Amino acid sequence: MADVEAGKFRRDLYFRLNTVEISLPALRDRLEDIPVLGRHFLRLHAERYRKSLSNFSAAADQLLLRHPWPGNVRELDHTVERAVLMADSDQIEADDLGLVGVGAATSLAIAGIEQLTMEEIEKLLIKKALDRYSGNVRRAAEALGLSRSTFYRRLQEFGL
Repeated sequence: MADVEAGKFRRDLYFRLNTVEISLPALRDRLEDIPVLGRHFLRLHAERYRKSLSNFSAAADQLLLRHPWPGNVRELDHTVERAVLMADSDQIEADDLGLVGVGAATSLAIAGIEQLTMEEIEKLLIKKALDRYSGNVRRAAEALGLSRSTFYRRLQEFGL
C-alpha cells in the first residue's frame, strides 16, 4: 500500500490484485509438505530431463526433512532439479541433493557446487551424461534436453 500512497503503483490495479491474501508458513514449519512437494518436483524434472527416477532413498528423505529451507519451496524445487540432473541410479541419493551442512553426506564434487561457475557445472553434467550412456552422444544429449548439434557444440567448447 505504501507504493500506492507514494504514487509508484496504480491504486485501481492494487485493489484488483489484492483480492485474496494468503498467509502461508515457511516450508521449514510444514515438514509434512516436504516429501509431497519433493516427489512432485521429482516427477516434473524426471519427465523434463527424460530420466527414469522413481523415488528418494531413505537417506535423501531424511536429509530433505533436516534441511532448514531458507529459500522455501523454490529452493526445494531447484534442489530436486539439480538432484535429477546429478543422479546416476533409479532413485535420488543424499549425495545427489547437493545440500551441505545439517549432517549431509555429500561428495566433494557436489558439496562445492555452489562455488562452480555455470560453465563448470554444465561441463560436469555433460561428462556425467556421457559416462552414464557409455559415450552415446544421442542418448546423453536427450537426457540433458539438448539437440545433438548443441551437444556437439558444447563438447567442442569444453574440449571433451
